[in-house]
Amino acid sequence: MNDFTFLCPTKFVFGRGVTDRVGAELGALGRRRALVVYGQGSAVRTGTLGRVLASLDAEGIAHEELSGVRPNPEVGLVRAGVERARGIGADVILAVGGGSVIDTAKAIALGVPYQGDVWDLFSRAAEPVAEGKPPVACVLTIPAAGSEASASCVITNDELRLKRGLSSELHRPAVSIMDPELTFTLPSYQTAAGVTDMIAHVIERYFSSAGPVPVTDGIACAIVRSLVEEAPRALADPADYDARANIMWAGMLAHNDIAGLGRSSVAGGRAGGWESHALEHELSAHDARITHGAGLAVIVPAWMRHVWRENPDRFLAFGRDVFGIEPVDPAEDAVEVTAEEAVADAVGATIDELQGFFVSLGMPRTLSELGVTRGQIPALLGTLEKNKGPVFGEFRRLTMEDARQIYESAL
Repeated sequence: MNDFTFLCPTKFVFGRGVTDRVGAELGALGRRRALVVYGQGSAVRTGTLGRVLASLDAEGIAHEELSGVRPNPEVGLVRAGVERARGIGADVILAVGGGSVIDTAKAIALGVPYQGDVWDLFSRAAEPVAEGKPPVACVLTIPAAGSEASASCVITNDELRLKRGLSSELHRPAVSIMDPELTFTLPSYQTAAGVTDMIAHVIERYFSSAGPVPVTDGIACAIVRSLVEEAPRALADPADYDARANIMWAGMLAHNDIAGLGRSSVAGGRAGGWESHALEHELSAHDARITHGAGLAVIVPAWMRHVWRENPDRFLAFGRDVFGIEPVDPAEDAVEVTAEEAVADAVGATIDELQGFFVSLGMPRTLSELGVTRGQIPALLGTLEKNKGPVFGEFRRLTMEDARQIYESAL
């Protein structure tokens, strides 16, 4: 087990009807003026925003609204939010939505005390500062990104065709309101894409260069097993509270770093090289219509097939602990395969099982289903190299040629 530092100061308020407690929770933190950030209408249509604003009013918390956050949120709205927050003297940025909305709120909060362009923080031209930064709170409506507890934030710059993440402990929300009943109305596709994203968050950490870490690995595999069990239940009955609750809680655990503790090669750093996320971010940066989870459903298995020989034992452990897949023993089972072939068969079955699960939820199997063509790959590689350099990753270092092969194999 490698050294690590873990801090998760977020207060979680979880359960039926807790949406109506947001005002009291912010009041208890001494917050008096909120910028309320939300998306493109679902929070209004479902009545969630009305409940939130009523709760703020009951607590005497002044508020203004900033709407229009899109999937794969763009820096232009963040810039507008920074100006709005400064103008009203916001002492809390309240997100009502999923990962895109929460990430927008996080970026706004970081931008408030910074005197330059907020994109500087994402391009690494400047470092975020704590002084003068308002806290972030959220009412989670779409469990997927895990942004309700994570130290991560991802923003797109359409002009530059770049999508960049920024990790900072300053991102972790002060309080997260998690009401599973808010997810009853989620479309099946969003539910499926969210579950896929959660599993990818675990996989990125699990497949690191560190050796086995039994406690952490057990947590990671238990999260994936739970999602494999609960997602079909939620799709079959969208109002199954227990299924929705377990998915919501799993999404938080998948990305608050607990599933990777002891696996980082850098003390205090995040486990894994996040290769699949890097490859997918280019897809949704070039085409904002591509849902992040849907892109990951294709990229994660393609990456696995490309790199598994780097550490077959890691893949065998994942297959055994998540899907119960074991390689055959040629000596005991009297089969005409070598030990190496038995390992390859078991690893292949594990990857097939994972991809088959994604597809069973309604996720795509190929990039072609997402409208990606072979002719677009050079452009994807161009911005990938700008974001990650010519070599990236940690489980296995990937070159741009590796990336090209993964994209092409996924078509």
